[in-house]
Amino acid sequence: MTTPSPATTMRASVLLRENELTVEERAVPQPGPGEVLVRVAAVGICGSDVHYYRHGRIGDFVLDEPLVLGHELSGRIAAVGENVDAARVGERVAVEPQKPCRRCRECLAGRYNLCPRMEFYATPPIDGAFAEYVVIDSEFAHAVPDSMSDEAAALLEPLSVAITTMRKAHVVPGSRVLIAGAGPIGVICAQTARAFGAAEVIVTDLVAERRERALEFGATQSLDPREVDVATAGFDVDAFIDASGAPRAVFDGIKAVRPAGHAVLVGLGNAEMPLPVEHIQNLEISVTGVFRYTDTWPAGIHLVTTGQVDLDALVTGKFDLDHVAEALDSDQDPTGLKSIVYPTSTKDTP
Repeated sequence: MTTPSPATTMRASVLLRENELTVEERAVPQPGPGEVLVRVAAVGICGSDVHYYRHGRIGDFVLDEPLVLGHELSGRIAAVGENVDAARVGERVAVEPQKPCRRCRECLAGRYNLCPRMEFYATPPIDGAFAEYVVIDSEFAHAVPDSMSDEAAALLEPLSVAITTMRKAHVVPGSRVLIAGAGPIGVICAQTARAFGAAEVIVTDLVAERRERALEFGATQSLDPREVDVATAGFDVDAFIDASGAPRAVFDGIKAVRPAGHAVLVGLGNAEMPLPVEHIQNLEISVTGVFRYTDTWPAGIHLVTTGQVDLDALVTGKFDLDHVAEALDSDQDPTGLKSIVYPTSTKDTP
């Protein structure tokens, strides 16, 4: 039995075209069978949101009609569709913002993040979470404890990227890890690497403020790659993680990996770039990418509730639904990390 929605209309921030946002009144979406309606509490700003806002596309995903951005979110279940326990109404949740088909080869193999028919929040043409309400499959609305803040619950999404990265990088207790880029994902990766047991986490970045900040979030050493030749410094790391997207950082970082080590490309960068192929072949370096995640929210909730990863400390900006443009532009502040949009709240926002 479907429970009734608490409202019929809602406000949503809509990207009309590059660099142009408006707030619209829209109908509240209705949960279908197996779905829940979530009243959105907090939404983190992601680099992909900024990319759509400024450029109107990411690779083959092109903004050709109005789109609601935002995919890092938490909230509270407001209504449920058929075949969902009505007792879940009122439950605080972190949303895994994707809907795979569940029938294709990749889904059946457990790689639902690679589903060719995936519907992912804030990826054209699927609307995201800069709105008062969203719907999601019930199993992708993950219950969170009351000890976890709305902000931390929302940021379980980028933490999930970091967890996937550590798994692909084979980070284990005692590992030595090199991370290029001390932006939000680089900093979250640094924390997560330490949580996975890394003994050393070396972070490189061109910006001094970001290098200093990395030392507060798990890095054991931070370097300016213009002053230290990463490729020849003898780091001999077990794993290299690129969170910068910079071709030079990728090339040099792979050169710093020890034989049979791993390199994981996370940052959004050029569609094509040179790689040290001879080094990769002769040392049998495994190079792979990260595209979203599968089955990471339980691990993320554990890391946060046990204090191994601090997501609340990442929040450096708070905005309401009328100031989404300012939130998207907040990445230009080198001292900032994560900005949060509150679609249904005015907690300490402009």
